Amino acid sequence: MATKNQAQTALCYHDATSIYVRDKDLCNDLIGKVNFTEMMFFDIMGRMPNDTEDAVINAVMVTLMEHGLTTSAIAARMVYSSAPEALQGGVAAGLLAAGSKILGTLENCAYLLEEIVADPAGIEAAALAKAKMYRETKQPLPGFGHQDHKPDDPRPFRHFELAEQYNLPGQHIEALKALSQSVDEVYGKHITINASASMAALLSEINLPKEVMRGIAVVTRAAGLVAHLYEEMKDPAMMPMMHACELAIPYSGEVTKA
Repeated sequence: MATKNQAQTALCYHDATSIYVRDKDLCNDLIGKVNFTEMMFFDIMGRMPNDTEDAVINAVMVTLMEHGLTTSAIAARMVYSSAPEALQGGVAAGLLAAGSKILGTLENCAYLLEEIVADPAGIEAAALAKAKMYRETKQPLPGFGHQDHKPDDPRPFRHFELAEQYNLPGQHIEALKALSQSVDEVYGKHITINASASMAALLSEINLPKEVMRGIAVVTRAAGLVAHLYEEMKDPAMMPMMHACELAIPYSGEVTKA
């Protein structure tokens, strides 16, 4: 038993014959009885998810696992190609690309939606104020725009359908839709809601802590990166990608040959 001022953990305990995760026996209570999403939620939150929480997190993880040759996938393939003896190095490199502009925007958007929901002025007024603020300050607007999907990212529409199917409370979904309407009005053009925003809304509806949301993205993207590295093993793409970079980005200096 830990003393009052002693560092302690509530996550795991083991002895010579058993392993306990948050007071549940790993072999008798968990293995073969819970799925990965349930176990992840249990380990993080200290309780099993209900059916809605499990469904929402599964939907988010399926959404985020794969999106082609993104920065994270390219980074993973590059590092793996240099060090093929360490698959984990490639995965780790790819996960480092989960930042404030790509993949990590889910967390940023969740904070923005929470501010809109909590504003005493009401959701519509708060959404309009936020859109004006981002426009005036020229800050990147988390959860909006996509370099590939125009005029709309198809994934948010499916997420909105799931929100109705799961009978979620709906305030964060409402805030996102109000923000989208205000963004189009203030910016004078249509800017798509991207998947980060709709996933942030879904996870906010089940009260998942915002500090954990990027972690959910990291967990599922790790699986996608393993797929990229397995493909790289069988059908290497890095050399063509490197040559494409050399052709696409010309040398800007002056070369004087003798």
